[in-house]
Amino acid sequence: MASLILKRSSPYAIRSVIDSLRIPTSSRAYASVAVGSDIVSAAQDVSLQKARTWDEGVSSNFATTPVKDIFKGKKVVIFGLPGAYTGVCSNQHVPSYKNNIDKFKAKGIDSVICVAVNDPYVMNGWAEKLQAKDAIEFYGDFDGSFHKSLDLGKDLSAALLGPRSERWSAYVEDGRIKALNVEEAPSKMKVSGGDVILGQI
Repeated sequence: MASLILKRSSPYAIRSVIDSLRIPTSSRAYASVAVGSDIVSAAQDVSLQKARTWDEGVSSNFATTPVKDIFKGKKVVIFGLPGAYTGVCSNQHVPSYKNNIDKFKAKGIDSVICVAVNDPYVMNGWAEKLQAKDAIEFYGDFDGSFHKSLDLGKDLSAALLGPRSERWSAYVEDGRIKALNVEEAPSKMKVSGGDVILGQI
């Protein structure tokens, strides 16, 4: 069906979709986050939703986790991606962290976190499908407030994803950003993978 749609689309329409997934280098300015910034202050009063089943959500009274509880007093590697079950995210981004988890632990990392603009139930199902839940902590940013507060939101409506996020990674010590990598296009994974951030710790 997708190939049929593409065949019927004009070259201009196809280029528009591709271009919408690209971020010109000159336009990449992140007012709220940079190396040296305090991620807790930037995302003040924001909470994330730990991946879980619906029943677990009900039993916890739909509890959320304040950003400060995730980062304060800890060494954390966090990576954000456009969405659960999407190609690059499933086939490259998450595996690059899962396959290096022992190396992260050897460097004293307390937790490796994956976050996406999805609900925590979708994140839970995806994490289980990837068999990555034991290595990586998965969190939903269901309304995109975390990424918006960091100026890392991205409109991916052209790919039928709606408001999502950039593809990015960061190394954070006690809330302070020590390394930050943001892809020029969320459809690519060149600087935000596990191997890159390992070399920045």
